[in-house]
Amino acid sequence: MKYVDEFRDGELARGLAAAVTRAAERGRDYNFMEFCGGHTHAISRYGVADLLPTHVHMIHGPGCPVCVLPIGRVDMAIELALKHGVMLCTYGDTLRIPASNGLSLLKAKSQGGDIRIVYSCGDALALAQRHPERQVVFFAIGFETTTPPTVVVIRQAHALGLDNFSVLCCHVLTPAAIGHILESPEVRDYGTVPLDGFIGPAHVSTVIGSRPYEFFAEEYRKPVVIAGFEPLDVMQAILMLVKQVNEGRAEVENEFSRAVTREGNVKAQNLVAEVFELRREFEWRGLGIVPYSALRIRGHYARHDAERRFPLAYRQVADNKACECGAILRGVKSPWQCKLFGTACSPESPMGSCMVSSEGACAAHYTYGRFKELTPA
Repeated sequence: MKYVDEFRDGELARGLAAAVTRAAERGRDYNFMEFCGGHTHAISRYGVADLLPTHVHMIHGPGCPVCVLPIGRVDMAIELALKHGVMLCTYGDTLRIPASNGLSLLKAKSQGGDIRIVYSCGDALALAQRHPERQVVFFAIGFETTTPPTVVVIRQAHALGLDNFSVLCCHVLTPAAIGHILESPEVRDYGTVPLDGFIGPAHVSTVIGSRPYEFFAEEYRKPVVIAGFEPLDVMQAILMLVKQVNEGRAEVENEFSRAVTREGNVKAQNLVAEVFELRREFEWRGLGIVPYSALRIRGHYARHDAERRFPLAYRQVADNKACECGAILRGVKSPWQCKLFGTACSPESPMGSCMVSSEGACAAHYTYGRFKELTPA
């Protein structure tokens, strides 16, 4: 296949759906979690779940960087803009994440904070070069995919001697979160759901490769199939997972071989290791404290670390009690089971983080599937 339309071919999709139906054993339930929000969006947008047999279930995971960013980290960014007067640069999908005291970055901007949307971290670096009289902070979020670009601008700022540029680092790591979902004590609070396998992230895996999931598959005996974001990618991955479960295998398979290798992007990995080191712990929204699941800037580049440059203190803040994002991020509940969904909480006025980004489970379901439960069978 060469063109994107070929990965959305309806006839091929029906053929894959038929193959999944034939492979899925009757009287047995299959529960697969797509970790990545890009997959959640694709499944909702293209109606993939509607093509599957009723005993093959797709469960939305926490793989949306916006969704898992805790309130306390957004509060730090707001504090930088309002209290310390920095020029805060951020991606547009972070602006409406709910923070403390009814605030968000968008509302902080309306209160006079100099908060600017950038399309890349390079734009933030350019602003620091154009405004040497201002402190410019890039609010860096994301999984392993967006970490290498942040590394590049930190190294460039260091080489240029730009003392007015720093980064508020909120980069988090995928494999640690997958393991945490299966074994953390918080499942007693939220409940749990049996998981038979995972669809592994696509973009993340182009950087880290497929090898990091091998220990995970062996340790937890859960198969992982790395898949691309097109509907045929996802359906092929589901078929591969069904076959692994039937055969009692727990291996890492790579459906997305056109972009992912076992080793990944070694050059990017080495650059990340040069600039970043592991944090001992980091809070994920909905998951709580996850050990060794995030990155911080190494001491050599400390002058570009906003947490060192400014007197910032992280404070844990509980989510809205009525919001079910914690349970939804773990796959325990579905978006429509939240009382706020589609009423008080919508993409225009999100109460929880799952409704902010288009990759969030609630936002995806609101856009593509919220009327399904109202349709007679």
